[in-house]
Amino acid sequence: MVVVLQLYVQFRFNYWNRDFFDALESRDPARLKGQAFLLVPLCIGSITLAVTSVWGRMTVQRQWREWLTGKVIDYWVEDDRYARLAAVQSEQQIPEYRIAEDVRIATDAPIDLALGLVSALLSAVIFIQVLWTVGGDIALPVGSHSVRIPGYLVLGVALYSGIVTTAMMTVGAPLTRLVQIKNQAEAELITAAHRLRDIGEGIAPQEQRPEVCRDLRSTLRATIDQWRRLCWQLMRTTIVSHGNSLLAPIIGLVLCAPRFLSGAMTLGELTQAAAAFTLVQASFNWIVDNYGRIADWMSSLERVGSLLLSLDRLNRDMPPQQAEPPALPTGSVKLP
Repeated sequence: MVVVLQLYVQFRFNYWNRDFFDALESRDPARLKGQAFLLVPLCIGSITLAVTSVWGRMTVQRQWREWLTGKVIDYWVEDDRYARLAAVQSEQQIPEYRIAEDVRIATDAPIDLALGLVSALLSAVIFIQVLWTVGGDIALPVGSHSVRIPGYLVLGVALYSGIVTTAMMTVGAPLTRLVQIKNQAEAELITAAHRLRDIGEGIAPQEQRPEVCRDLRSTLRATIDQWRRLCWQLMRTTIVSHGNSLLAPIIGLVLCAPRFLSGAMTLGELTQAAAAFTLVQASFNWIVDNYGRIADWMSSLERVGSLLLSLDRLNRDMPPQQAEPPALPTGSVKLP
């Protein structure tokens, strides 16, 4: 309901934008004053709905994270799986990090993405109608004839969005895997630091300190290397996303310019259509704007799933009665 109301307010802002610029074009003080008074309730409504949306979204995320984290912890502790997993070095997957961080991302991101997707779909439906109505038709000269294109702004936004989405899918393909590798490196760095703390607390012998310090520095270098690889990938995807944010409003204005110059469109309708073009392309390019968030979510989802699969395999490969006390870790841990 909140999403629908937010879209309604956005729709009213779109028409307010048209009426305001039409009043400017006609130099009508009375109309300008009326639009100024109308702006106040629109702003109050928009702010109220935005605050309500944050409360509802984060409440659902908090409750889902609490439920899922509790389930994973129960399964990890049940039948001493936490000790048995630690005893199998090839199967250790830094469960503490996955339970704390990856479960958080795996529960936070779907709520944000789902709300964003619903909003994008509804925005596309609503503002395509605005583009079709306000944009109208355009006649393009082809030789000695002219070809009339109905709803040309809708066709233009569809073609533009298709190009941008294809570019992002091509450029950003490796992102999910790089995020997963980076998260694993971060988890290994935390594990290496914990080993040094164990020595300081007397849990592990002091003789291991040189080896543990070397391992900690090596793990840090590996983590920084993964961040560097992720940085280069994000730079490539930023070229597409930032270029789109710059070009979309301009392309909307350029496509509307012929009708405005011919007198078939007022200044208010020009700004209204350009704003609607930007909103529709943002809806069509939802995957472009959320590609990094989707990659983070998929990476964390795979890591949580991998942990649960490893806990499942323990029952088959090492039943509870065969479990041995966990051995102290001797080096960096890698994903199986």
